[in-house]
Amino acid sequence: MEAESNQKLPVSSSSQSQERLKKGPKMTRKGAYAAISYMASAVLLIMFNKAALSSYNFPSTNVITLFQMLSSCTLLYAMKCWKIISFTTEPQITTNNPVTLIPFKTLVHTLPLAISYLLYMLVTMASVRGINVPMYTTLRRTTVAFTMIVEYILTRQKHSYPVVGSVGIIILGAVVAGARDLSFDAYSYGVVFVANICTAIYLASIAHIGKSSGLSTFGLMWCNGIICGPILLFWTSISGDLGRMINFPHLFSHGFQAVMLFSCVMAFSINYCVFWNTTLNSALTQTICGNLKDLFTVGLGWLLFGGLPFDLLNVAGQSLGFLGSCLYAYCKLQGK
Repeated sequence: MEAESNQKLPVSSSSQSQERLKKGPKMTRKGAYAAISYMASAVLLIMFNKAALSSYNFPSTNVITLFQMLSSCTLLYAMKCWKIISFTTEPQITTNNPVTLIPFKTLVHTLPLAISYLLYMLVTMASVRGINVPMYTTLRRTTVAFTMIVEYILTRQKHSYPVVGSVGIIILGAVVAGARDLSFDAYSYGVVFVANICTAIYLASIAHIGKSSGLSTFGLMWCNGIICGPILLFWTSISGDLGRMINFPHLFSHGFQAVMLFSCVMAFSINYCVFWNTTLNSALTQTICGNLKDLFTVGLGWLLFGGLPFDLLNVAGQSLGFLGSCLYAYCKLQGK
């Protein structure tokens, strides 16, 4: 596909280039696999995080994030040492530094991405605690609007009218679904909207920085881990989160340990799939995939943790959001 694109570029007119920018890339089969993999990982991760924070009442979201990050870095380091994976896409980008495993200049280049990742992880983790799963997924759907704005600011990416229309349907569905939420909590709702902004910045940063860094998906994950890990470890130490974890009554419970293990596994999987999906498709496509998987998240959330009582207006809003996500997926598959 890249060779085809490079051959056509010299003879493309200015208007054709602008039209491609407006429509965005057409989703390939590999891109579809990346999107489906992300959605499966995301559903499971939310369930395990919700179980740790609500069912076991674990006191610190920061510690869960730290565990996930340390587990990810350990696995990446082992696979790199065993030469199972590569951190770069270009053979000439090599380094003898046994600590960073990548050139220092490349590490600095990914610094904005790592900081946005840390904010995204911390705020997103905190946003799931104070709100039921169905309402959480409803509010998170509004991320698409933030993503479109940030994507335009960073990359000047425009979208066709069918795509904008499908996003409008998603947002309308979120408004309808939440119109009669009796468990309204201004603080929890505010945290979710901050998480939406952080998510939009993070995904746009992947599309903007990730493709120019020369790093593979695993390399980008490694940079995020070695930059954010020490910062998060320091913060959890001075804030007392590590002390609260040591005194946690269910710390040695096999059930809680199993939940934490699967949470770390799913965090690694979803981080890989986020990079894979965003670089193959786009930041907005990644956000829409988050909306598509919400149908399964809402169902499991109602079944496992409880949530909103059955309400026709809520069901109508959920259906509108799902319809908008499906329309977006159709537009991308058709190259619109």
